[in-house]
Amino acid sequence: MKKLILASASPQRRKLMKILGLPFVIVPSRAKEIDNLTQGCAHLVKANALLKAREVAQRFKEGLIIGCDTVVLSSKGRLILKPRDLKEAKKNLKELMAYPHWVYSGLAVIDAKTGRTEAAVEKTKLFMTKLSDDAIDRYHKIVSPLDKAGGFDIEGRGSLFIPRIEGCYFNVVGLPLAKLAQILKKFGVNTL
Repeated sequence: MKKLILASASPQRRKLMKILGLPFVIVPSRAKEIDNLTQGCAHLVKANALLKAREVAQRFKEGLIIGCDTVVLSSKGRLILKPRDLKEAKKNLKELMAYPHWVYSGLAVIDAKTGRTEAAVEKTKLFMTKLSDDAIDRYHKIVSPLDKAGGFDIEGRGSLFIPRIEGCYFNVVGLPLAKLAQILKKFGVNTL
C-alpha cells in the first residue's frame, strides 16, 4: 500500500485520519495560502488544498500526499477564517448565528512518484442557534476559537448550538472523509 502523508498540523484532521484505519504520517505544509475570494469559495479551498499538497509532495519521492483547506462563508458572502483574537471570534460567531452559512473544504491528493493529482470540494450548510453575548463568552472560555475556521467547533461544545446541518458532518470538523475515501480509491487505496 502507498504511504499516506497528511499535509496538515491540524489536530482535528489527525483525529479524522485515524477513522480511515490506515497508517499515515503528518508533514505540515509550509505553503502560503490564498485568502481572497476572487473566483469563489470552491475555487479558493481547492487551490489552497493543491498548494499545500504540492509543497509537501516536493519533499518526497513516493507516497500519497493529502492536502485540505477549510473555510466558512457567511450568509453575507464574507469569508470567515481563523479569528485573530477573541473580539473578532465573537463578532464572527454572531454573524454566523444570524443566518445559515456554509463550510467549504478543498481536498487534494497527489502521488509524489507520478505527479498524478485528484482534487475535489465539499460544501455543507450550517444552521446555528443564536446565543447571548454571555453564552458566547462562556463558550470561548471552554473552546478556543483561535485555531478553527469560523472560530467554532461542531465535534465538541459547539454541537450545543448547531441543531442542523445539510451535508457532510466531517467536512465541518475539517476533513470530508467520504470524499477523501472516494479520491483514495482512485489511487487504489481502499478504506473498507
